[in-house]
Amino acid sequence: MIDFYQLPVFGILLTVVVFFAARALRSKIKFVLFNPVLVAITLIILFLVVFDIPFEDYNKGGQYLSFFLGPAIVALGVLFYEKYQLIEHNIYPFLLAVGCGGIISIASVSLISIAMHAPDVLIRSLVSMSVTTPIAIEITKITEGIPSLTAGVVIAVGVFGNAFGSGFLRLIGIKSQTAVGTALGTAAHGIGTARAIEIGPLPGAYSGLAMCVNGILTTLISPYVVLWIVGSL
Repeated sequence: MIDFYQLPVFGILLTVVVFFAARALRSKIKFVLFNPVLVAITLIILFLVVFDIPFEDYNKGGQYLSFFLGPAIVALGVLFYEKYQLIEHNIYPFLLAVGCGGIISIASVSLISIAMHAPDVLIRSLVSMSVTTPIAIEITKITEGIPSLTAGVVIAVGVFGNAFGSGFLRLIGIKSQTAVGTALGTAAHGIGTARAIEIGPLPGAYSGLAMCVNGILTTLISPYVVLWIVGSL
């Protein structure tokens, strides 16, 4: 007899129920740590640990939700189309900001890893931490890092950006929706873009485009950065 948690529907139901519960909690308690993504991830992990459910069983359904990440990212093109004229007007400052953000991300994680005397494999795995998970994993395969480590760090970066990114930007005086969306998409990829969409359509459009541009930039640059860093150590 197959237990319920071994059925694909289990992972889907658990994820959907927990996420909507987390959103309901956030609507009642406006506290940064009650971010829906962060709370949902925490509750799912606790549920699996407490009831001793293997991740593989959960992922039988979770993988179907992961499949829709691709169509969801493509759907961001609708926001881009709606805000195309505004984005076109600011395209050069936008590209400059995303380019600087992407390069700083690669440089900062590399320099910090070197300063902490981290092993080469860690640098190879973390250099793509600010791009969306599917792209980051492919970059890690090229740089010969550890894809599972990359995926974990990328998700953590996205959740952190989703939870604290907009608040941090307000704290340092950045109020422009264009700047907020660009920053969230560049630094926190898809999960940051989800937060940008919550703020409004304009930051959502900028964030989605920033995520894509930074993904392309990081794919082109990071393998050469890793090669140079590892070769110079």
